[in-house]
Amino acid sequence: MKYQNLELFKVPDDFRGASKVKVQIWWIVQGTLFALSPQFLYGWRRFLLRLFGASIGKGVLIRSSVKVTYPWKITIGEHSWIGENCELYSLNKILIGNNVAIAHSVYFNTGLHDYTRETFDILSKPIIVEDECWITNDVYIAPGITIGKGVIVGARSSVFKDLDRGKIYVGSPAKYIKDRIIE
Repeated sequence: MKYQNLELFKVPDDFRGASKVKVQIWWIVQGTLFALSPQFLYGWRRFLLRLFGASIGKGVLIRSSVKVTYPWKITIGEHSWIGENCELYSLNKILIGNNVAIAHSVYFNTGLHDYTRETFDILSKPIIVEDECWITNDVYIAPGITIGKGVIVGARSSVFKDLDRGKIYVGSPAKYIKDRIIE
């Protein structure tokens, strides 16, 4: 019995949402003009992402070490932050709300494979982070997840299921520990 045969694997033609040429040009721009830009040039990085189809609100701060697979699948609301070494693996849409603080080394994973098929088909599911969340350091977010408004996800957590609004979660898998109270 074969569990997977990668010789049969094929990426669907429309999977990227843009031509292979556009994808390659973005990766060159990201590796040079984006990645080599000084920290304070947030406007420049917003411009580059918008140039390639991202929807970026005003006051968004994105560090130069952030990696974005397909910017045309990214939406970020106003006054949100994306910290050092974050990866937005945007095979599907990633929607980030307003006033969201994403710390360092957070991995947004919208891609997966159908392990039940020998062809190991590639799939994707969107990720939604609602307004006013804080995703702390080194968090993994799985495909198809919605993180509710005001949620805090503790450091080194892994998010494999939707998180209810106004709560604090930690661990791998992330578990509820208490409500987020604002004084």
